[in-house]
Amino acid sequence: MTKTIRLTMAQALARFLTRQMTMVDGRKVPLFAGVWAIFGHGNVAGMGEALYGVKNELPTYRAHNEQAMAHAAIAFAKATRRRRMMACTTSIGPGALNMVTAAAVAHVDRLPVLFLPGDIFANRKPDPVLQQVENFGDGTASANDCFRPVSRYFDRIARPEQLIPALSRAMEVLTDPADCGPVTLALCQDVQAEAFDYPESFFVETVWTQRRIRPDENELARAVARLRDAKKPVIISGGGVLYSEASAALAGFAERHGIPVTETQAGKSSLPFLNPLNMGAIGVTGTSASNRLAEEADMILAVGTRLQDFTTGSWALFKNEGKTIIGLNTQVFDAGKHRALPLIADARVGLEELSTNLGSYKAPATWTKSAQDGFKAWMKEADAVTAATNALPSDAQVIGAVQRALGRDISLLCAAGGLPGELHKLWQASTPSSYHLEYGFSCMGYEIAGGLGMKMAQPEREVVVMVGDGSYLMLNSEVATSVMMGIKLTIVLLDNRGYGCITRLQKATGGARFNNLLADSVHETLPEIDFAGHARSMGALAEKVNSLADLETALKAAKANTRTTVIVIDTDPWVSTEAGGHWWDVAVPEVSVRKEVDAARKKYETAVKQQRIGD
Repeated sequence: MTKTIRLTMAQALARFLTRQMTMVDGRKVPLFAGVWAIFGHGNVAGMGEALYGVKNELPTYRAHNEQAMAHAAIAFAKATRRRRMMACTTSIGPGALNMVTAAAVAHVDRLPVLFLPGDIFANRKPDPVLQQVENFGDGTASANDCFRPVSRYFDRIARPEQLIPALSRAMEVLTDPADCGPVTLALCQDVQAEAFDYPESFFVETVWTQRRIRPDENELARAVARLRDAKKPVIISGGGVLYSEASAALAGFAERHGIPVTETQAGKSSLPFLNPLNMGAIGVTGTSASNRLAEEADMILAVGTRLQDFTTGSWALFKNEGKTIIGLNTQVFDAGKHRALPLIADARVGLEELSTNLGSYKAPATWTKSAQDGFKAWMKEADAVTAATNALPSDAQVIGAVQRALGRDISLLCAAGGLPGELHKLWQASTPSSYHLEYGFSCMGYEIAGGLGMKMAQPEREVVVMVGDGSYLMLNSEVATSVMMGIKLTIVLLDNRGYGCITRLQKATGGARFNNLLADSVHETLPEIDFAGHARSMGALAEKVNSLADLETALKAAKANTRTTVIVIDTDPWVSTEAGGHWWDVAVPEVSVRKEVDAARKKYETAVKQQRIGD
């Protein structure tokens, strides 16, 4: 006879999470590192009581904003290379919907997080309850249906026994290298409190290990044959290299075969900056070294990348008509993009088997040397734009100051605005997963909450968050959370008084200055925001510095601080690094009364002719 244990649905869920384990560096550790929770009437009685019961095994963390706590969970998963993860629970209505943006971040970036929003009453007796969204034509719908398009798996738990198959499916998705992404289990609030006799076997400890998909022999043979013919091969290293822990395999492959490596935003840090075959960033925010190689390449080995438009220069970067793209990826959807030859495999295993089968193949020495010479030339340009100045500094010059003050052996996090482009080109990362950019969804407000999650994943490292004033104003509440939890961050806040990045894009597309910088928006009083004072009000140490030299001094001092430190510096909204980079497809109006827009449209029409879609 099957042994059972009577628990509420919420209690069963909490207990199940405590029984999921994984292996990290040879040690068995909990797969779920904790639960972020903001309680309300839709989850405090059910999930709140259940989480209290397992608080010594599964810690619950209190945040100040639902979107922010989800960002922290996502960053934690990324910083642990998808080896561990977190869950997030909210009440129904606005609390739940605050997480939808974060769910999209996880969906785009292929990162595991378990969303547990409260939902409407399954029995419908008290309908409509507080915060319930009523659909006039669909009695089954709730606000949580908004999670469907941004979840890899979605389910609504309307009976307590439904939890058993739902959690089984959830775990398969969260731990799968190809389908990995957010899972949403919407928890009807009455059902959270309902009891069921769950089989004890449901709570048996399970150890989840990384699945390493080996390549199909036919796809491997085809890839090897094409690579052997390559005269100008180049590698694009994406986030999948880091998730696979394939940095050593990538370095060995590149060195053995003399193939230069370029990095996407998600893949940056997969090779140390000092590796002689690391050409740095590729694409719209790429180095001149990487982009020249991409333009000339006859073979592009795209490893663990989804080839988004910033990587491919909106598919205008690869100009060699005889090129071949090989998509080495666990996900078929990504591997075959733009008629690439798919090689479905784990990045580490795929590179190892490719290398073995390639034997003594080596790219022509002239190609490899040309690549390295190009990188040396790029570094002269990079050093020039990051050098100190007495003028109002650019983002690049602030990046240079941070690097000079703290060196390469830190972990850096950013997300949106102009900083990601400059960091992609200019930051010098030394350790895998020490460079953390959320640039798949480019979500403003991710930065500080993401830094919190990164520090929780990498407590031994100095974590530096770089954020613009626009993102800081959108979502800064987790400064208080970091202080409350005793998790120290160093936050460098660049104040260019508005949305400088989009102002530059507005100008580049012929637009007039309008509604981006504070000075160009409708206002009665131009605000002078005391960011340092605001950060201090949340418990952080904070100061505003007036020069790059003072910034370097403050950063060195911040290393000794035990509390989150915010350092504010004014920057120039108009200056960005012109060296490197590539055209990006941002559609310009065909018709306008402004001659600047008409001129921009002519340039745009010329540029789009370089796009090569379908070949």
